[in-house]
Amino acid sequence: MPGAGELRALRRRIRSVKSTQKITRAMELIAASRINKARLAVESARPYAEMITTVIRDLAASGEVADHPLLAPHEQVRRVGIVVVSSDRGLAGAYNTNVLRRAERVAVSERDAGREVTVYALGRKADGYFRYRGQDIAETWTGIADRPRYRDAQEVGRTVMDDYREGRIDRVWLAYTDFKSALTQVSAVVQLLPVDARELEGGEAYPAQFLFEPAPDAILEQLIPRYVEQRVFAGLLEGAASEHASRQRAMKAATDNASDIIDDLTREANRARQAAITTEISEIVGGAEAMSS
Repeated sequence: MPGAGELRALRRRIRSVKSTQKITRAMELIAASRINKARLAVESARPYAEMITTVIRDLAASGEVADHPLLAPHEQVRRVGIVVVSSDRGLAGAYNTNVLRRAERVAVSERDAGREVTVYALGRKADGYFRYRGQDIAETWTGIADRPRYRDAQEVGRTVMDDYREGRIDRVWLAYTDFKSALTQVSAVVQLLPVDARELEGGEAYPAQFLFEPAPDAILEQLIPRYVEQRVFAGLLEGAASEHASRQRAMKAATDNASDIIDDLTREANRARQAAITTEISEIVGGAEAMSS
């Protein structure tokens, strides 16, 4: 039968689980409060993305942009870069696992095709994952995945664009998590460089009465790098919203599981307490009978 020692151990476990439950509940509430801000940031960035894409398409319809170094594919693709957007912290369910496995599949596919692969890691999770597997990492950025800013995207974009222009890499993929809703997030991979010229098709040429200063080619020279930076920024924003949504669900599940464990331990503790009381009563009755006899 359970003794007093086991009853004390059960009570300690109940207190421990309750403390953990308070932490997971607090993390759930924090993640829930940040989801709305992250979703608003995603929605606020979309008008800029749509407008810059429209302007580039219309300018491209008026002139030739295929010679731009960020649009022109390299003759041979020997080395491929993968920009992986992950988080700095865990406890976010399958958020990091899904995007890292998606990036890993791209890396395996490129290596099978005889190409070298290098990783640009955004977040400690991506850095740790690929370093553990011996993957070459060109650069790592931390402290930006939770609350990304546009200047962070500019830094990442400049790094990969410089490497592409100088021939250190011949193709760049962007692996991130697409935020569909608070319940649905899907890992995705898009080609970042060279910019797919088909994405810039379908524009309407500006009428002849429009005068440009500087010339359209000079404007495109400035806008196409901004377009690449915007795509990186969009991936960061989508990833941040997905991270908070995944963490909220994970922490809610942990809180619910803690409640179930507390209920089970409480029932077990009650049984142990009742068994201890029964044992004490039996000992008292037995002792009284022995004295009377």
